Amino acid sequence: MMQKAQPYLMILPSLVVFALFFLYPIGYLIQLSLHDWNFISPEMNFIGLQNFQQLFADNEFKEVLLNTTIYTVSSVSVTTALSILLALWLNKKGLLYTFLQGAIFSPHVISLVSIALLWMWMMEPDYGLLNWALNLVGINGIQWLNAPETSLFSLIVVAVWKGLGFNTLIFIAGLQSIPKTVYEAADLDDASRFSTFREITLPMLSPTIFFLVIINLIGSFQVFETISIMTQGGPINSTNMLVYYIYEYGFQFFKIGYASAAGVLLLGIISIFTAVYFWLLSRRVHYQ
Repeated sequence: MMQKAQPYLMILPSLVVFALFFLYPIGYLIQLSLHDWNFISPEMNFIGLQNFQQLFADNEFKEVLLNTTIYTVSSVSVTTALSILLALWLNKKGLLYTFLQGAIFSPHVISLVSIALLWMWMMEPDYGLLNWALNLVGINGIQWLNAPETSLFSLIVVAVWKGLGFNTLIFIAGLQSIPKTVYEAADLDDASRFSTFREITLPMLSPTIFFLVIINLIGSFQVFETISIMTQGGPINSTNMLVYYIYEYGFQFFKIGYASAAGVLLLGIISIFTAVYFWLLSRRVHYQ
């Protein structure tokens, strides 16, 4: 009997930590979403699904969902595509390529607060570096963060710049794990570079692509720091996204139940995206 219980006793500390810091917060979040609470009053009023009904009827929330979707799809797809191209270019030996790999990776280790402040200066319409460079070539300056038409695009640029180095290095590691004999066989068959990339490199990189896309999707849905520092969801709600929307209603407007309902929906959206992604693409991943 003791031998059968021993494995469970060994994982018990991990299960306790998992339940305490994962299961309990989710359960408490769901409980809060069913109540009306202002974060100050000691009493919470049970209102059932009214917070969810209010969410789905709110046009601002629908706009936030659209902004989040555009940001997530654009940043993840562009970062993945550019990272693969950079990895193919930098997957070489030599001091120059080693230096370039380190330079490209460096934004990943810089805090998002510092990055946000840096890009705010670069995108400043009057004296920012980007508009200064555009003026040199005769192009009128862009209202990067100050116009609804360009503000979301500006945040996508920052996200791509931030994530490019990490993704590139992971792809380089994936490329270096591909056996050279496979490429030698392709050379013997006179395969073109494009055919080699499509038939060998991409399939062999599929586990790396699968991993990076899913973690980038989850991270993009949870973006907060750049919005909080650079735009505060503006102008005209054009850059407001789910996590910042939850923060606003929870800690600025003190609508804890409403914010918790939005948090439950965010959890559901990420879970659905992850499940669908695994269901659609897991069979296309080649591990050998």
